[in-house]
Amino acid sequence: MEFRLLQYVIQIAAERNFSRAAEKLHIAQPSLSQQLSKLEKELGVLLFKRSTNSVELTYAGSVFVEKAQRILDMTEQLRREMEDIADLRKGRIVIGSLPMTGTHVLPLVIPAFRAAYPDIEIALVEETSTELEQLTASGGTDVSLLSLPLTEHALTYEPIIEEGILLAVPPDHRLAGRKSDRPVVVEELAEEPFVLLKKGQGFRDISLRMCESAGFSPRIAFESGNIETVQSLVAAGLGIAFVPEMVARNSGREHVPVYVPLQGEPTRTLVIAYRKGRYLSNAAEAFIATFRSVISRSLDKKRANP
Repeated sequence: MEFRLLQYVIQIAAERNFSRAAEKLHIAQPSLSQQLSKLEKELGVLLFKRSTNSVELTYAGSVFVEKAQRILDMTEQLRREMEDIADLRKGRIVIGSLPMTGTHVLPLVIPAFRAAYPDIEIALVEETSTELEQLTASGGTDVSLLSLPLTEHALTYEPIIEEGILLAVPPDHRLAGRKSDRPVVVEELAEEPFVLLKKGQGFRDISLRMCESAGFSPRIAFESGNIETVQSLVAAGLGIAFVPEMVARNSGREHVPVYVPLQGEPTRTLVIAYRKGRYLSNAAEAFIATFRSVISRSLDKKRANP
């Protein structure tokens, strides 16, 4: 049995469609169907139930996919370990990132990482929280930058930093003058219009949970897929928003909301997540160390110069 046949079955199981699987594998659909039929004949079992509308795994297929994924993971781990042994300064790392994190954090981290490890190739994948967790669990990234909580049980993680959460309000808002000695209680915001990130983004879920913990569901005025747009809409007086400390705009820029403290000083935990049991290469370990160092310095500087 060839390794490529394991990959074929895994891809068909993931796509539930022969055409899409063939496209992802860069082979013709008739060839993929033929290879699968030969494999099933060799094994003596059907791996998929085929109909005109769907392709579903049989029980044998489910067992095959689980074992095949384990074999491919072990093969990939072995390859990476040998690369590390051969030359600790070379390698390749695939990094998954949320759009918000990618925009504000990676431009700080990647230059520092490249300067220290110029021969390590970096590939970036940017997705929503839900899609990124699934991609990381399936081995599509080496590590991914996410925030807790994670919903994918196949992932483990290393905490990087606890980042404060602020309330962004329009400059003329009644709460704009609040100082640290009188932080805003979330319950005060029950009647306010909110500007939220769109569904699928982790910080949206954090915002919703903060409101729900305070006993209300937020009245959503606008939604955006970009945290910069969220802040611009707040600055324009169209609502309020919870904003991670790291992405809060510095004063002096145009279209800047006012950031006020929240009671209890809520935070979110940024983590670097990866698949449980996956070998973490030296390149990945170096990236985690660089990320932690750069972000800590950036937050210290931001707090010193708001």
